[in-house]
Amino acid sequence: MKLEQVPEGARRQWAADRALRAPMRSPGRPEPSRAVQRQFWRLIATGITTVEAALAVGVSWPVGARWFRHAGGMPPISLDEPSGRYLSFAEREEIALLRAQGTGVREIGRRIGRDAGTISRELRRNAATRAGKQEYRATVAQWKAQQAAKRPKTAKLVSNPRLREYVQDRLSGAVRRAGGELVAGPTARAWKGRNKPRREDRRWVTAWSPEQISNRLKLDFPDDESMRISHEAIYQSLFIQGRGALKRELVACLRTGRALRVPRARARQRRDGMVTPEVMISQRPAEVEDRAVPGHWEGDLIIGLDRSAIGTLVERTTRFTLLLHLPRMDGWGVEARSKNGPALAGHGAEAVREAIAATITALPEQLRRTLTWDRGKELAQHAKLTIDTGVQVYFADPHSPWQRGTNENTNGLLRQYFPKVTDLARWNTGELEAVAATLNSRPRKALGWRTPGEALNDLLSSIQDSRVATTG
Repeated sequence: MKLEQVPEGARRQWAADRALRAPMRSPGRPEPSRAVQRQFWRLIATGITTVEAALAVGVSWPVGARWFRHAGGMPPISLDEPSGRYLSFAEREEIALLRAQGTGVREIGRRIGRDAGTISRELRRNAATRAGKQEYRATVAQWKAQQAAKRPKTAKLVSNPRLREYVQDRLSGAVRRAGGELVAGPTARAWKGRNKPRREDRRWVTAWSPEQISNRLKLDFPDDESMRISHEAIYQSLFIQGRGALKRELVACLRTGRALRVPRARARQRRDGMVTPEVMISQRPAEVEDRAVPGHWEGDLIIGLDRSAIGTLVERTTRFTLLLHLPRMDGWGVEARSKNGPALAGHGAEAVREAIAATITALPEQLRRTLTWDRGKELAQHAKLTIDTGVQVYFADPHSPWQRGTNENTNGLLRQYFPKVTDLARWNTGELEAVAATLNSRPRKALGWRTPGEALNDLLSSIQDSRVATTG
């Protein structure tokens, strides 16, 4: 039937139904409904695999894998159920069945509890029109309704270049020494979208977390409301394809560096050290727990390729970090390893004790109270360390990393700069100090979004003021 032969009333109704609606492409085989996708992401949140979630909602596993990969492991849609104002997919399936049985519009409305006008508009607007005739199908109707309901909104990082530059600089900016000199760091491979970058060198960057960036904006721009963005919006710009202005490869600048937001759990084997009951954590002063008194430290080693290591010290009150340079000794890799001989790898008991003593004695006496260490043999000379520095050493219980939570968290941050299965002995003292300065200039939630460096400076200033007041 030609357009001229269509009754005037039908043409007006057709125009009204499609008012302000752009032409729609043919969907081919329409994608599963939003209800199916919401259920898929709810199942993903429970921890099951992508394959299991896809099969549970009735789609093929390649489709589920594509959903997960394109969304970076994050739900790209709201998981809240839509209000009853709009027809659901189940209602559209019921309409299609009743319509195929020849049921009238008013009867369909009565059966599903909807107004007859709602059913009439649904049948006109969202019916399939292949071969020039209308045929109502639930999947096509759902696809058309979802397409018409889309309200694309420009991401804030796209429309605000100043905010985008701030976020990118704090996320992927260069590492510098205290004097501002650039530290190049290792040469990293090009990002390929892989999910496990820990087995190779990674580019050194400032690497503030999205939460740190979001909250630091309030301190740096207290009167500029345009410089505000939630940490979740930053994550979405990084992980979800086409969501924001940040390049997808910038996920490599996050601490984990993973290409997909996938929850994981891992176990860690810990060695037993030779400790006595007197130096167990249960004997540690109670004042250490509340973090009100400064000068209590937590420490450990991070291990790299060929038994290379770097020592880490973190102050519990300010989260200020110090890194210990532990170079290999002469003869490593050449001389045969002898029983009870020196630890040529560089992190034997004597080398660790000397490194801690040299580092911690440079601090004011008020910042040298206790040190809580992992149960490792590298601190077997803890008694001599206490004599040399005045710092009392305590050891955590076996398999209890949460007793040194501040240090464990810091070691996780350091893995972005010193991945496992890379040679950690190649970095010199200056480079370690640059990385430590980078961590100490990152805002922390526990410090009210101040940096550890700022917190330590405030602490030292208060100590100096108290001395002046006492002598005055």
